[in-house]
Amino acid sequence: MDSDEGNVNLVSKEGESFSVAVEVAKMSKLVETTIDDDADDDGNDIMLPNVKATVLAKVIEYCEHYKQEEMTPIQTPLKSSKLEDLVQPWYVEFVNVDRVMLFELVTAANFMDIKPLLDLTCLAVSIMIKGKSPEELRRIFNISNEFTPEEEAQVREENKWCEQPRSS
Repeated sequence: MDSDEGNVNLVSKEGESFSVAVEVAKMSKLVETTIDDDADDDGNDIMLPNVKATVLAKVIEYCEHYKQEEMTPIQTPLKSSKLEDLVQPWYVEFVNVDRVMLFELVTAANFMDIKPLLDLTCLAVSIMIKGKSPEELRRIFNISNEFTPEEEAQVREENKWCEQPRSS
């Protein structure tokens, strides 16, 4: 496979193939390593069994745009809790998706090792959950509360110290 020019086929979980410029595909460290390891191989299909086609299409859209306009690096600590104050408008709009897609983008960015996309999607999730109650977080992340009310009261009592402000 020619790793410096041309296209590579990224194949989704469902077997859908996306032809992508090698330079764009190499934003993924996983893809870059695969291309480099298979440099003497004639095939140019890279299987991504953990990434759905709809999510892969969004990941490719992100990578293609990033090559045209790099996202402003996300500085920590955050200067604002508004996404609009931290990254360019296109990136704000990019993560303006339903919760399921956002979580799948986080998973895909992590699996494919695309740090700027992982940073952006994790930032969007952190802004989404900021200030939410434990009950709201359980609902957002689909976590069941396995404690009885009595057990929950006991855990709160045992950990009361972590909710109290520290005295200097």
